[in-house]
Amino acid sequence: MYARVSQLARHLSRPLPFYAHTCAAGGPHSSVRGSIMSSSLAEDRSKRTIHTAGCIIIGDEVLGGKTVDTNSAHFAKYCFLLGMQLKRVEVIGDDEAEIGEATRRMSENYDFVVTSGGIGPTHDDITYESIAKAFGLPLKLHDEALKRMKALSKPHPSQKNFSWDVPSPALDAKLRMVRLPIDESRDEKSQVLFVDESLWVPISIVNGNVHILPGIPRLFTQLLEGLKPSLLPRLENPEGEGVYRILFSTPMAESEVAGYLTQLAGEVEPRGVKVGSYPRWGRKRNSVTLVGKDKEFMESLVPQIEKGVDGIRVEKEEDADESEEEDKGS
Repeated sequence: MYARVSQLARHLSRPLPFYAHTCAAGGPHSSVRGSIMSSSLAEDRSKRTIHTAGCIIIGDEVLGGKTVDTNSAHFAKYCFLLGMQLKRVEVIGDDEAEIGEATRRMSENYDFVVTSGGIGPTHDDITYESIAKAFGLPLKLHDEALKRMKALSKPHPSQKNFSWDVPSPALDAKLRMVRLPIDESRDEKSQVLFVDESLWVPISIVNGNVHILPGIPRLFTQLLEGLKPSLLPRLENPEGEGVYRILFSTPMAESEVAGYLTQLAGEVEPRGVKVGSYPRWGRKRNSVTLVGKDKEFMESLVPQIEKGVDGIRVEKEEDADESEEEDKGS
């Protein structure tokens, strides 16, 4: 009996799952209030200044090694150039629970979130439905997306008898790609963006800050580029000047300059500047970086860092290698 009571106590002490918090307070009225509050928060997230970002790469093929992810690397550069601090990148499989948990958590923790992958026509493309379920939203056939798909996409050569007007498994598969999560209490135009006139593929935005993108690298990069104009007014620096990186090449071993760099890092941290040190295996020179937004301050540090690491400022890591080779030749 005591064991059963202890088991029950442990069960009751567990935190409620995400969806339960919105309805556990009691009755249908609390459900309505929760929906209104959720929509209000989503509206706020869609307008707030963007400081931080998160990226979720979705696909069993990535985790299995069949596909090499390049989208997260592109997104990291994208964030760097725009001055957004990319805080987290996660790779997860085509699993409804994991997709839901990751998107809810990142939506709560970061200002701007993108997902990549899982929005194709097959049974394992479950990103739209998983995210819709995670945020308690219906999937809705989006008329404008369907219209654009019909106008801009062509049937595969193997689909000679395909018709948009005749029900078929192929048609059902295509329609999966334009059934989008929609919060019907909010303006639909703010939830579905078409940022490139040459593409029918939309950017579906859930909870105000989760942007659902395809996993195909060409489409991922093209849509991100098209999204940029709408992001610029929400950045800390609306000019989109982003973060600066100054690169140094040094012939010194990392262990030799470690003490100096540790001291330097402590001195510049209050100004929002980070110091990095990177070995280059198989090369005679290593790299040191300054990264931050205060360009004038960073530029003022260049002479002392060149002296401190017995190195030179370079544009690319290999620049000093090339000068070394030239010296050998002469």
